[in-house]
Formats: sequence, structure tokens, C-alpha cells
Amino acid sequence: MFDFPKKPAAGGPVTANGTAAATGARGLFGRLRARLGAGAASLGRDLGSWLPGRQIDAELLDDLELRLLTADVGIAATERILVDLRRRVTRRELRDPDALLAALGDAIRTLLEPVARPLVVDPACRPFVVLVVGVNGSGKTTSIGKLARRLTDEGRSVLLAAGDTFRAAAVEQLEIWGSRNGVPIISQSPGADPAAVIFDALSAARARGTDVLIADTAGRLQNQAHLMDELRKVKRVLARQDPAAPHEVLLVLDASQGQNALAQARVFHDALGVGGIVLTKLDGTAKGGIVIAIATELGIPLRYIGTGETATDFGEFDVEDFVTTLLAAPDAEAGTA
Repeated sequence: MFDFPKKPAAGGPVTANGTAAATGARGLFGRLRARLGAGAASLGRDLGSWLPGRQIDAELLDDLELRLLTADVGIAATERILVDLRRRVTRRELRDPDALLAALGDAIRTLLEPVARPLVVDPACRPFVVLVVGVNGSGKTTSIGKLARRLTDEGRSVLLAAGDTFRAAAVEQLEIWGSRNGVPIISQSPGADPAAVIFDALSAARARGTDVLIADTAGRLQNQAHLMDELRKVKRVLARQDPAAPHEVLLVLDASQGQNALAQARVFHDALGVGGIVLTKLDGTAKGGIVIAIATELGIPLRYIGTGETATDFGEFDVEDFVTTLLAAPDAEAGTA
């Protein structure tokens, strides 16, 4: 087992009202650690069984390249990581597996740190409008409920707009989350025009002096042009009341979809100008490299991650915790949560 060197923390994440969130982050990444170390495709498990005793040379780096690609790190990110590692191996800076693993961690951090930017609600924008989009089954409605809980815990008033009018269960699901968190919902009858529902919700939020409006939308595949046009319509309608709205287009992606999640992100970003990403179901993949691929190829801020169904399985993305979790051998953090 390697002694993976963890960089000293600069202090745990802090919520908008100044409350330390470190304990919740440890629990979140503890659950992620248990999942990423569980499968045969785990990068940490793979490196832990493959690196010991190997000579640090060009052949080893070629093998590492294949392992990174298999872990969903993606071609662009893998190439950037390997450029740095090959340079350092040529200079004989990496003489043993521990040094290589530390350098790999540093390279991944360099790619992730620019996108680890949680959502910042601008108090000058009231209501601050968050338009949530994504494909069917990505965990969009659940993420809305968790985000609403997080914002209310920070002392903000929140209103939800049930813009997914095509799926009755979506409204019911949103109502359950709203009831749990004491958050009101604006909805209309099934089949109503989503843009009209969200327009009415914005009017209500402005009248009530609400801090944040979170608008749900119907899940859609990225190749459904008419449904993407509908999202553009929602944006136009919002802009009639507030030219700056939506203030955030939040894309929810299912991490277990691997490279397909990256393809989805490209299309949504091209169509709508995505401002941030929520990466869900990280507990549903034993790889985790898709986080690096998305960061490298799109550069869109990664706002939150989800690792389960409860409100506590949702939190800000922490680069240090993620890198340590991704590269740790399966039993390296045993007993923590």
C-alpha cells in the first residue's frame, strides 16, 4: 500500500452563513471513498496492485495512460497528465512508485482546481434564478430538493418552479422535497407550457421577496432538438422580467454515464451556456475519472456532487478530498466516514 501524500488543508469549506461544513464533507467523501475502492475498475485499487516493484520508465507511463483512459479520465485530460509525468521521468525526478503517485495527484489537482467553484448567490439579484437542466434519469429533481435544503440551511428563502410538466411524478417528487424543507412550489396542471409555469414562478418570487428561485425542467436527451429549443424559450421568457435571468444554468449529469455524460455536457453548454455542473451518482461508478474529463475538456465550474439519495449525500466539490479518494488504495482510509 502506498503512503499517498495529502496536501495540508487550508481549512474546511464554509457555507454562506459562515458555518463550517467540514464534517458533512468528510461524510460525503467517506461514502464516495467506499464506492470508488469497491470495484475492479477502481483506479486506486488498480494502481495499488500494479505499481509496486515496477521501474518508473516510459513503458510504465504507457501502461498508466491506458489505465487512466479505462477509468474515464478522457483523452484530453490523460494527455495533459502524461505530458507532465513524462517530463519528470525524463529528468529522473520520479524514482519510485510513491513519487509517481504523488506527481499524478498533483497533475490531477492542477486540472481540477480551476473548476472547484461552488455556487455563489448574488444578493443583488433577487430573486437569484437557477434554471436546472439535464437528461432523463440524471437525478435532476432530487438535486433540486437537496440544493433547496442547502440554501434554506444557509438562511435563504427559496421558491421552486415545477417546470417539468410532462411527467406527473416529477411534480410530486418536487412537492415531497418542498414539504420536507418548508419550501413553497409553483406548479400548474400536467401538460402546461413550462415557460409559462416558470414565468409565473418568477413573478411570485419577486412579489414575495424570495432570495432564490430554482426552476425544474423536463429531462431530455441532448439530441432532441425541439426540447432543447424549449429550454431556449424558457431562457427568453425569463429575460422578459429580468434581463440577467437565469443567473445560473445548472446542468445535472449522471457520473455513471462516463464519457456519455461529457457528450451531454457539450450539447447543453453549446445550446444554453451552462454556468455550473452538479455531478450525481458518483456512488454508482467505481471509476470517478469522468470528473477530470469534464473539468479538462469543458472548464465549467463543478458546483456540487451527489453520492446518494439523502440530503446529506450532496455537497460542494472538494479537490483534495476527491484526489485522495480517487488514488487511495481500497483499505487506505478504512474506518473513516
